[in-house]
Amino acid sequence: MESFHGKQATDLPADFSHRDNNWLWWKHGVIYHIYPRSFHDSNNDGIGDLRGIIGKIDYLSDLGIDAIWLSPVYPSPMIDFGYDISDYREIDPVFGNLNDFRELLEIAHKKNIRIIMDLVMNHTSNIHQWFKESRSSVDNPKRDWYIWKKGRNGNPPNNWKTVFGGCAWEFDESTQQYYLHTFFKEQPDLNWSNEDLKKTFFNEIRYWLDMGVDGFRLDVLNLIGKGKHFTNNPLPLGIPLLQKHKYTSNLPESHHIASDLRHLLNTYPERMCVAEVYSLPPGDSSIAASYLQSGDNGVNMAFDFSLMLRSWNARKYFKAIRKWYDLIPENGWPCHVLSNHDLHRHLDRFRFRRNKEKKARVAAMLLLTLKGTPFLYYGDEIGMRNAKLRKHEILDPLGKLFWPFFKGRDKGRSPMQWTDDHHAGFSESKPWLPVNTDYPEVNVRSQKNDESSFFHLYRRLIHLRKKHEALNRGDWSPLINGRNGLLVYLRVFGLEKIIVLLNFSPKRRTVDLTDISKGRVLLSTHRPVDEAFIPDTIVAEPFEATIVDLSKAA
Repeated sequence: MESFHGKQATDLPADFSHRDNNWLWWKHGVIYHIYPRSFHDSNNDGIGDLRGIIGKIDYLSDLGIDAIWLSPVYPSPMIDFGYDISDYREIDPVFGNLNDFRELLEIAHKKNIRIIMDLVMNHTSNIHQWFKESRSSVDNPKRDWYIWKKGRNGNPPNNWKTVFGGCAWEFDESTQQYYLHTFFKEQPDLNWSNEDLKKTFFNEIRYWLDMGVDGFRLDVLNLIGKGKHFTNNPLPLGIPLLQKHKYTSNLPESHHIASDLRHLLNTYPERMCVAEVYSLPPGDSSIAASYLQSGDNGVNMAFDFSLMLRSWNARKYFKAIRKWYDLIPENGWPCHVLSNHDLHRHLDRFRFRRNKEKKARVAAMLLLTLKGTPFLYYGDEIGMRNAKLRKHEILDPLGKLFWPFFKGRDKGRSPMQWTDDHHAGFSESKPWLPVNTDYPEVNVRSQKNDESSFFHLYRRLIHLRKKHEALNRGDWSPLINGRNGLLVYLRVFGLEKIIVLLNFSPKRRTVDLTDISKGRVLLSTHRPVDEAFIPDTIVAEPFEATIVDLSKAA
């Protein structure tokens, strides 16, 4: 592993809860995404739980994160591992109970860490009480809480497909009608045009807000509105699998619901929502940006997945970043993400297989120095990689459905690697998914003792963001737009000016920054901290990433 220069722990700043009123935690902090089943197991049943997270709060506080986003912890039959909710007001026993959740809230808040819950608004589980009542008869008061239609000549109501490509309609023998499911048949879609459903669902949201939850990640927000006339979706080239979801995604109804939800959140101080905007092809920034309406009429943030889907190329990264910034409306705010529970870990997505760790360090410096809120996926801070799983180890229903063409999402959900002990310190029992085989070398304990590790790189970056206003709230101005593998930009706030230099290339590159003033290195993969930065003599080493304070005289 290449050497790494940075400040020691004693040089890091304390928390900055003293920021002025214009500092918003969800804009300028760092958010850490936990897949609860895989973070830490407190009761040794092989599954991560809430008390496991409570036991690691000091670790998260030391890392410097400002909020935790939890993938769903509600009761669920786990057909889709929690994204099929059967009760919006409880905690699934596998994760603990409501008292555990309240304790997590209390302890996290004492550490200046907010809690964001995952909220699935498009569908419920088919064992949710609402759906049980809805399917009990065509006259049930909750019948219209879901989307039911009669068939056409013995066939489904129209040609709508699930996001996986199969028929989106399931026939119910007892009532002789079809219900809509955009995902699995065990996940019936809610009917958001029904005002009683909407009122009840918003009360479920108030329940958690009143408890003290700080925000929500909104699952597939752009899919919750459906075309009222149930018109067939168009089929490009006449091929069903290429169906264009014209009447099942990105409809005005989804925007209206998002606006109403934002108005609800605005009645509570310092609450937020961040939307997952699912689109095909993935990474369409314009669709994500459309949910960031000016003022208070859209979500606070929306995920743009374009960086996750770019090949390793500085010019392509620049174009994706520039496009994202250009699309964000007035008063909108960007966020950035490289890994998540659906799209795997970024270290193994970097193409060409060579120099992955060096590329991952450059990517970390990029993620945590761009304008906008960075989202980290648990384990990325120690360089966790996708697990190699055999067919019989796959639990993800998508992996089972599409094997061997798609091996599922499990490889990015393997247990957190805490130590080099048995099961990586995640549990004393066999984990629900196998621990990645590299855990003896890649784990928190070993990296804390290694100043050159991923852990210390991420920790220093996070604390630099806290210390320097230019990095957490400053403007972004590109200087070199990706040519010759170089991406260089300024972050400016008031009198503070910081330059970020990223070399995506495996070759040395001469950097022409003759119009930039001298400064001193704040953090670098190749240079000592406080080294003089003299622009007219800069040669960027292969895969160098360097942050320089131009406000600090050389």
